[in-house]
Amino acid sequence: MLNDVFVLDAIAHAYSFADSNRIGQPYANGIASGVYQMHTQYHPHGREDLVLDEFTFNNKICDPIVTGQVLFGESHTDACIYHELPLYGYFKDGGSPLWVGEEMRQRWPGRVFLYGGVSPHQPNALDRVDELVERHQVSGIKLYPHDMISGQLRSYLVDDEELLYPIFEKVRKHGLKTVAIHKAIVMGPVPIEPYFPFEVGAAARAFPDINFEIVHGGWAFMEETIAQMQWHPNITVSTEGTTALLAKSPRKFLEIIGTLMMNGFTDRILWAIGGLVVHSRWYEEAFWKLEMPRDLVEGYGFPELTEEAKRKILGLNAVRLLGFDDDYVSKIMVADEYAKPRRLSEPYSALRQPAA
Repeated sequence: MLNDVFVLDAIAHAYSFADSNRIGQPYANGIASGVYQMHTQYHPHGREDLVLDEFTFNNKICDPIVTGQVLFGESHTDACIYHELPLYGYFKDGGSPLWVGEEMRQRWPGRVFLYGGVSPHQPNALDRVDELVERHQVSGIKLYPHDMISGQLRSYLVDDEELLYPIFEKVRKHGLKTVAIHKAIVMGPVPIEPYFPFEVGAAARAFPDINFEIVHGGWAFMEETIAQMQWHPNITVSTEGTTALLAKSPRKFLEIIGTLMMNGFTDRILWAIGGLVVHSRWYEEAFWKLEMPRDLVEGYGFPELTEEAKRKILGLNAVRLLGFDDDYVSKIMVADEYAKPRRLSEPYSALRQPAA
């Protein structure tokens, strides 16, 4: 179905939620529970084969082979940006450890890019940026609104000139293109203000050469997100979480995408699943079949969801932000064992292989 369509998942995680990895309570339990609820509640109707049991989800999916097989062997995804999670006070390894993405990149060169996590309140935050670039060769930085520091919950806003701007200066110095910021979806019983996108514009104005990616764009605060994007061309949105609405609320998903497109932001929407929080293939195929409802086109002025727009959202926008061109796309689609066209394996095949 998508044999000639380039698909790049702009946010892939390998969640590491084993009990032994949880150190910041009660927040670690809250995040693990919230992510698993998304996994179970937003699967397609009648597709129980796309749901993992909670033990498997928490203990078995933090693995480069499992994650790579789901993305590249069982779905139409051709490439991904693996995001480390900088929740070092919640989980010993941050919750989505960088080593998984590094092993995936080594195994499938050209298909995997890395965004490394920075926790701004950690005492080594500035040195961490240097380490991520010089040692781990990341393509961008990932921020999360909260972390536990010395047993205390700490949060921040991205327009904090003393705390965040030195980090952005480091990002600029190293020539990185993107800072991805978790927004919109509140994880746990924590202050919600850091999840608002209100202050992203100030950071975007201060650093016009950096792309600020609002993660979970459109899930909440739609009007505020639009207002930020209208005045700051270096703000994009990624659809992790929002994409899951395709299974239960496809019209809501279309209203979000349509609002962004109507305001001229088709080129600034990045397709994202989030790793194994849901199984990629069903959502990719559902999106490819979508059409904008006539009442939204005629009554609200939404543009048609054309094949050209879908191709941009599914991957070409991310390719441009990463600094590649059509030559990269044509080469990667025919590379290694996951060249297109390919025969897709059954869901979670790497987890469900019979014991030897």
